[in-house]
Amino acid sequence: MPAVTNPVIVQSDRSVLLEVQNPLYEEARDTLAIFAELEKSPEYMHTYRITPLSLWNAASSGITVADVLSGLEQYSKFSLPAAVRTEIQQLMGRYGLVKLIRDGDKLCLVAEDPVILLEIIRHKEVKLLLAFGEREKKHDSPNLSVKRVEINPEARGQIKQLLMKLFYPVEDLAGYSEGTPLPITWRAEKPESEPFALRSYQQEAVATFHQQGSVHGGSGVLVLPCGAGKTVIGMGVMAELQCETLILTTNNSAVKQWLRELADKTTLESTQMGEYTGEKKEICSVTVATYQILTHRSSTTGEFSHFHLFNEKNWGLIIYDEVHLLPAPVFRATADLQAKRRLWLTST
Repeated sequence: MPAVTNPVIVQSDRSVLLEVQNPLYEEARDTLAIFAELEKSPEYMHTYRITPLSLWNAASSGITVADVLSGLEQYSKFSLPAAVRTEIQQLMGRYGLVKLIRDGDKLCLVAEDPVILLEIIRHKEVKLLLAFGEREKKHDSPNLSVKRVEINPEARGQIKQLLMKLFYPVEDLAGYSEGTPLPITWRAEKPESEPFALRSYQQEAVATFHQQGSVHGGSGVLVLPCGAGKTVIGMGVMAELQCETLILTTNNSAVKQWLRELADKTTLESTQMGEYTGEKKEICSVTVATYQILTHRSSTTGEFSHFHLFNEKNWGLIIYDEVHLLPAPVFRATADLQAKRRLWLTST
């Protein structure tokens, strides 16, 4: 039974109130952060909202309906509204009904239920994203044997965004390109000392992102407190993947900080690291650039003259530092980089 001393109130519109001064506040906060979005945080009462996206993000991380419901029940003052319980079950049940897989060189959209797939590919916007041969086929007849269609490989990000709007969140199992190999190991501060090592929570962050190299890892946001060593975690991911890396950050000072940390803590040589800013235009195996240079254009209607950096080398990893400051044009460009492993770092 719910206890009136609990800090959470779940309302029928899927908003959630959390009492800040309750002894269970921190436990409940950490639980809600897994599957709900923080909307307001005044002094005494925080407001969260359980959204389709927050539930699908949780599902993509392996969180189940039972996990969400038990978390809410554990900290709720009152019984969960029946409508909220049903909506959570229905929304999370939609995640993974449609999957993206790789079949050789082909990118395919698959579904166990052919009715769902037919409904999707009949949508006029989805049709434009199908591979040319698929677009020529007739999908108007009730052919219930259709369980797989080929997608234009360049439309991987677009199809995921579109199907989310259609309430069919895609489980992306198509994997990532490995990029050009680049040996990266930790450097010892002194010849006789042990090499630099990550702290336990930093190792956990790297492992959570990498997922042992499986298709379930390789793209996501790591949110850590200020001073937790996000730069070091980024380098830890680089050392795990051993590939050429593009690092995007906020300003010239941050670029130089990344380069200093890489030189200090890894075995990378100075010739392997480059700065791509308004001051220098170096493209190396590890290149650190600013968001500002990427969004530079000669006129308000002109092209972004430095976007070629995304394709200049066969990057195996792209790191977005302080991603909450990511400019909209760069955000849109990342929709075309679904085949690259992408690490987003933020303290917000």
